[in-house]
Amino acid sequence: MSPTRLSTVVLDAPDARALADFYLRLLGYVVRAEERDWVLVGPPGGGTGLAFQTEPGYVPPLWPGRKPGDQQMMLHLDIEVDDLESETARALAEGARLAEYQPQDDVRVLFDPAGHPFCLWTAASQ
Repeated sequence: MSPTRLSTVVLDAPDARALADFYLRLLGYVVRAEERDWVLVGPPGGGTGLAFQTEPGYVPPLWPGRKPGDQQMMLHLDIEVDDLESETARALAEGARLAEYQPQDDVRVLFDPAGHPFCLWTAASQ
């Protein structure tokens, strides 16, 4: 076993609890730990989690990048789904926004309620 392993990806947000609630609904995760301005969620059976921390000066990333100096996307989440159409509709119903620019027909780029981009994709699209 490697002496190190990725345990958590942390996303800043204007409201950690609100963003955690979105991902709990979207991914079916459970809360593992929480503090006043920080929430850790993850798969019920264990595995890499997502944490959210409140950042009062949070500025959402832009995707695609528009011009030098703008806050750029530094990472995004790829979420594998079985049915791209139905899961895109479900993500939208949970509070996601569809990105205007869609670079691939078999992947959907969306933004979570705090503006972080994420992609839904199916194994058939790889």
